[in-house]
Amino acid sequence: MAGEFGVASVFTATFDGITKPLVLSEVSGLKWESDVIETKSNTADGKYEIVKLPGKPKPGEITLTRVMRKDEDDFATWFKLAFLGVLADAGKTGSVVVMDPTNATEVRRYDITGAYPKKLEFGQMKAGDTSVVTEKLTLVHSGITSPMSKLGLG
Repeated sequence: MAGEFGVASVFTATFDGITKPLVLSEVSGLKWESDVIETKSNTADGKYEIVKLPGKPKPGEITLTRVMRKDEDDFATWFKLAFLGVLADAGKTGSVVVMDPTNATEVRRYDITGAYPKKLEFGQMKAGDTSVVTEKLTLVHSGITSPMSKLGLG
């Protein structure tokens, strides 16, 4: 069917201060979540009632995974700035973009605000193994929006 999209094998990310887009092998944690407000009351006929309503949005975490490259140390530099407390340079705004691999067009964009590195980890390294070594950067953020949302939400 026209307009359907199921296979996404190309992901990129751009963030303030990082000069070229990051090509990612995996992205996880892109979600919207809110607190739940629960009200309890008695109805006019004396029955106990619990009503749940959406509350304020929760900040989240996303994990960006990419193949380690000798000429790119953006993840390590960003993490080091946050670890040393240079927060003016560590907090970033950016985007994660899902690309259609057949024609290199943008399928969906997720804009991320107030992103700070929380954890940097490297994939398993084993002598003689033919697997690629990956690096994963976990970010905490204050919000995600998607300009392509049909309802104008998030």
